Amino acid sequence: MADRSFLSWPFFEERHRAHAQALEGWCAAHLPVDHGDVDAACKGLVAALGAGGWLQPTAAGAGEALDVRTLCLSRETLARHDGLADFAFAMQGLGMGAVSLFGTPAQREWLARTRAGQAISGFALTEPGAGSDVAQTATTAVRGPQGWVLNGEKTYISNGGIADVYVIIARTGEAPGAKGLSAFLLPADTPGLTVLDRIEVMAPHPLAHLGLSDVVLPEAALIGKPGEGFKIAMSVLDVFRSTVGAAALGFARRALDEALVRATRERAGGGRLADYQMVQGHLADMAVQIDAAALLIYRAAWVKDMGQARISREAAMAKLYATEAAQKVIDMAVQLHGGDGVRSGFAVESLYREIRALRIYEGASDVQRVVIARSLLG
Repeated sequence: MADRSFLSWPFFEERHRAHAQALEGWCAAHLPVDHGDVDAACKGLVAALGAGGWLQPTAAGAGEALDVRTLCLSRETLARHDGLADFAFAMQGLGMGAVSLFGTPAQREWLARTRAGQAISGFALTEPGAGSDVAQTATTAVRGPQGWVLNGEKTYISNGGIADVYVIIARTGEAPGAKGLSAFLLPADTPGLTVLDRIEVMAPHPLAHLGLSDVVLPEAALIGKPGEGFKIAMSVLDVFRSTVGAAALGFARRALDEALVRATRERAGGGRLADYQMVQGHLADMAVQIDAAALLIYRAAWVKDMGQARISREAAMAKLYATEAAQKVIDMAVQLHGGDGVRSGFAVESLYREIRALRIYEGASDVQRVVIARSLLG
């Protein structure tokens, strides 16, 4: 059983502790699921999470703020049990984050469906030539007689191919670079939106390369104002970046649990593997890195929940440290498992594949370092 003593930290209120305990029970009863058919598994997870009420924190009421501590606790708990369940939960929030934070009443009608698990959402930001540098976005949105006409491509889009609705960032040209982008709400059945390719990765998730060919959207599809797309995208990432660290923390806690079981049960040299001081040292390092990551994550979440408008520095620190530390913790858990550490069917082998992407998406580790450095130099 993973350490839960951190729930007594002053970052949390009683409602957070109750949420974590209740979700832990649900996870124990329902996870993990079969990942054989990834699309079906994700659809089933969204429906099950919605039916259980666990997707409610992924959106906020009009004029309200998202509870980032609840989002982080949810992702940490789900990731510890099933990485795909964490993915399904996270994308319901990230996918509709722009609508939750900036949407009109009509656009916000989608939130009732995504929170209930009745619609799947996606966030279409990355392009073949614009990954970490969003200012290089090439997809265009031009005003026409019927509203907006979008053309371009988006790639590595989570839930691509199974989403019912996307938030898409496109260039509307109010100014050069990042200041000339806008955000739009794009139902998946809109003519001209196609799946060009499905992308397979080492830890299976539904990803796709999307094409937009003369996609016509009404004026009401615009989220916020023209030219606010970069600000909207960064505001969404500012909230959800800390939660990526929380997912990594969940993976790391599971890896430590597996390592402790292995070390106390595996026989070596007439005793237990855990009797060796070097093994004890590795376990201690894993525990320290986990607690340090948790402190950074829940510091960032608490600061945001206390009303700070932007937490770019705190969120960058949390994501950078937690994902990098989790990679080290999981790698050591694999090492302590010996040959079984790289054997299919063992939890640590799955965790090893799951963790790697978290150091890339929603801002790669090097991007987080730039964010932190600029905050210091600014």
